[in-house]
Amino acid sequence: MIRLKIILLTALFLFPYITTYGQQSERLRQGWEFLRSDLGGIWEANRDAKAGSSETVPIWTGVTLPHCFNATDAVDPDVNYYQGPGWYRSNLKIENPYKNGRTLLHFEGAGQKTQVYVYNTKVGEHVGGYDEWTVDITDAVASFRKDSVFSGRFRGRIPISIRCDNTRDLEMMPSDLSDFNVYGGLYRYLNLVYAPQLSIDKVFALSEVDAKGRQGILKISSRFYNPLNIAKASVNIKVIDPKGKTISNSQKSIIGLKLQEELAHLKVTKPTLWSPETPNLYTVEISVEQNGERAVHTEKVGFRNFEFVKKGPFMLNGKRLLLRGTHRHEDHAGVAQAMTEDMIRSEMKLMKDMGVNFIRLGHYQQSRIVLNLCDSLGIMVWEEIPWCRGGLGGEVYQAQGKRMLTNMIEQHYNHPSVIIWGLGNENDWPNDFTTFDQGKIRTYMSELNSLSHKLDNTRLTAIRRCDFCKDIVDVYSPSIWAGWYRGIYTDYKEVSKKEFDTVDRFIHVEWGGDSHAGRHSESPDDALSKVRKADSADERAGDASLYGGSARVSKDGDWSESYIVNLIDWHLKEQETMPWLSGTAYWPFKDFSTPVRPENPVPYMNQKGVVERDFTRKEAYYVFQSYWTEGLMAHIYGHSWPVRWGDKGHKRMVKVYSNADEAELFVNGKSQGVKKRNSQDFPASGLRWMVNYQEGNNEIRVVAKRGKQTVTDEIRQEYQTAKWGKPAKLTLTKLQEADGKITIEAKLLDANGVLCLDAKEYVYFGLTGDGKLIDDQGTSSGSRKVQLYNGRAVISLYTNKGKSIASVKSDSIPTQFLNL
Repeated sequence: MIRLKIILLTALFLFPYITTYGQQSERLRQGWEFLRSDLGGIWEANRDAKAGSSETVPIWTGVTLPHCFNATDAVDPDVNYYQGPGWYRSNLKIENPYKNGRTLLHFEGAGQKTQVYVYNTKVGEHVGGYDEWTVDITDAVASFRKDSVFSGRFRGRIPISIRCDNTRDLEMMPSDLSDFNVYGGLYRYLNLVYAPQLSIDKVFALSEVDAKGRQGILKISSRFYNPLNIAKASVNIKVIDPKGKTISNSQKSIIGLKLQEELAHLKVTKPTLWSPETPNLYTVEISVEQNGERAVHTEKVGFRNFEFVKKGPFMLNGKRLLLRGTHRHEDHAGVAQAMTEDMIRSEMKLMKDMGVNFIRLGHYQQSRIVLNLCDSLGIMVWEEIPWCRGGLGGEVYQAQGKRMLTNMIEQHYNHPSVIIWGLGNENDWPNDFTTFDQGKIRTYMSELNSLSHKLDNTRLTAIRRCDFCKDIVDVYSPSIWAGWYRGIYTDYKEVSKKEFDTVDRFIHVEWGGDSHAGRHSESPDDALSKVRKADSADERAGDASLYGGSARVSKDGDWSESYIVNLIDWHLKEQETMPWLSGTAYWPFKDFSTPVRPENPVPYMNQKGVVERDFTRKEAYYVFQSYWTEGLMAHIYGHSWPVRWGDKGHKRMVKVYSNADEAELFVNGKSQGVKKRNSQDFPASGLRWMVNYQEGNNEIRVVAKRGKQTVTDEIRQEYQTAKWGKPAKLTLTKLQEADGKITIEAKLLDANGVLCLDAKEYVYFGLTGDGKLIDDQGTSSGSRKVQLYNGRAVISLYTNKGKSIASVKSDSIPTQFLNL
């Protein structure tokens, strides 16, 4: 039986170079070579290859870790992304300072099946692309040092070879039917760790507190790494509060050392609580000494109490809190899954600045860096295993799921940010296996649910979109896509309440819709007139397709930022009036690549993010800010909308998204009046004006106020009254040049040279000469094949200090060239 008034937790805090065993550690980033294919055997990675000899083939290329096989081909419009084996190799200088110490390779994640070799000896392997794991290479290194090639050809270095493989495999999670790429490579950090004979594998720190925050309890246990079976050790346990004051310092001598030991059970009176507003963290420092050697392990601990009220909202530390969430895929322009720590930090800070207090990590265990940032920034977490789509495999498949769940919980057990362990996603989606048996899926889901509670009875379990299993888990999220895959967005509150009434504990994760960055519309809601009001907004089979079936905005809409801004605005204003709602999570925060969407405006991209794949903010980002943030902000809709259109004298709506009390709009220096903000006055919370644009250039400025605070925003827009006909010709011009980089712009015009502002045709950029297109980025301005946004598209290129000829073409339109 699981306790719903919880307890919490702690946060695994590890310095940038500290790993699971955490003694002396360094990230192995430089000096690696990569081969995107298989080898005939491990000897091919190590044989002596003299310049010009046949042994130099196949050719390896230098790379920096982290590295992903699919850094660019995941969004190459002309190919399927590579799925197969790839090899990495490097020669490491290994000098363990500990007498009889252990030398370890610690993988923070590698996709998807991995084998590790020291010279020609296989020392370890792992199946699963997202959990952490470690290989002890001590004995293999010692053995290789005895080989003459160690001091000869390898000059005192240790050859390490690693084979990663993301080949399609029906008996592996996640399914290749999933709406995300199953990447390959060493796409998270790889660490070389030196540990003493006895070190700490994991620390489990359970911090509980009552809802009123009066009494906290901290229970600490440790799992040791003890390959030499050392029997005695001395352990010191220190606890430091968020202000740096030591509140406990105890010593424990252990004789007959077991694999796992209970170390401390402490009472903490009136602990300083962790919350999104005040993410206070305690420090737990554990040191273990034996034979004169000392190993230290540090954790960050947070006290908080949460509850999903039965048939009600979410409570944190005794008070109702609306979970304001989003989702994260590990994916970025130019690197795919191999995001650096700086990239991850930038992304998480962007989320926090948008007002996020909750995140679902979809659909797999993510980097320790993400969890550490969630702890320190104050973002609550739903983290899940990658049982996603496809059905249920056999014994190997099911064992992997349980292993990944165990690893995820044990590795992230201490993070105060985590409140939910996710057991699956869209498990009602068949087609990986000849049979689809709901009964067997229910049985397996029940086994995962029991395992999760056994490993950790302080968090809840949840799944999304598998109605025939919704009674098994603690919290359920149905599939509700009001205004995108089903119905219209004004259905949202009604259909959500119907779903809420069917379960004990409800949360709504995944809502929103796609938007092609830079595409805007003067009449974005037109598609809604074609769509039937639905009894349910549940996504059904085929709804994500761009073909067939009933009318739906995802198929029949314009994919404009203008429409998505309205959809989001409506959802957010409704959420403020749903007192029974625990919370929601918008899908997703950032556009990400997917193999199942080749025909999207940016091919192979899921474009539902509020920022693009390179962190460029879409207009929707500011809608969330206007509802969710405290710091004064104001944003005029249309920063990426250079040309508006309509008849002369025809008034156009200008919207301002702001959390100010009031705002005054100026168009070409003339005041359009002051508006008061009211979140229930849709759209834009009443901050909207109908204005006359002048032909040509217009300057729009807003001054927003809250008390004595003032904030301003301004944009420039052209207004086009000329009507356009059938698209007839393309133009290609240079927009700017700086630091060896040129940006070019294509436009589609009619026969009279009028810009076709509703044009959505695909255009294809090309380049010949010395330069290089900056393409395969998965962004609206970084793809050589891309749909136009309001009759235009841009791309950039590196000149490489030479000359090039750029081209742009579109079906049935003459190709245009530009000398650069």
